[in-house]
Amino acid sequence: MKSNNSINVPQAKEAMNKFKMQAASEVGVNLTGGYNGHLTSREAGSVGGQMVKKMIEAYEQGMQ
Repeated sequence: MKSNNSINVPQAKEAMNKFKMQAASEVGVNLTGGYNGHLTSREAGSVGGQMVKKMIEAYEQGMQ
């Protein structure tokens, strides 16, 4: 089964990396540029969860 974890708009890659670093900072996870294999599943999940939380908040703000 092919993974679909690619960014559809190549120009958005830098913005997504910045967003990821910001979310990691907010939850206290130390990310580095490139591969972050040292992270635990809990740390990686907290970064992803924070990103989703921020996206939902932005969407809800747009609905008002």
